[in-house]
Amino acid sequence: MTTARIPPLADTGLWQAVMNAAAGRCQCRGACGKNHTKDGGRCPREHGGYNQHHGGGTVHLIAAPTEPADLLLPPHKAATLPKARLSAWCPACHDAAQRAARKTLATTTPATEPDALF
Repeated sequence: MTTARIPPLADTGLWQAVMNAAAGRCQCRGACGKNHTKDGGRCPREHGGYNQHHGGGTVHLIAAPTEPADLLLPPHKAATLPKARLSAWCPACHDAAQRAARKTLATTTPATEPDALF
């Protein structure tokens, strides 16, 4: 079922370009922690489609950084990324990939020594 892709209110064309490149489908290939093997290795959620899990409702894809580490960028820096570094994400995959990136960062970043009192 093909549905119209209604862009976000502040879209400057970048969101639409990312969605066109993704054919309106989430581009997660496992960064969320799921392997998506039964769906050919890619998340099956499509923009405007029905979300069977996570409370149901309509799926609204977002354009966000492709690389999991870039998902941790502050919003003002992520907004400056070029289209080539963005992918379409369903909210469930985006949130899970972001959590996984935070966990990876926390386990790979060495703990800092507290400042001395004197």
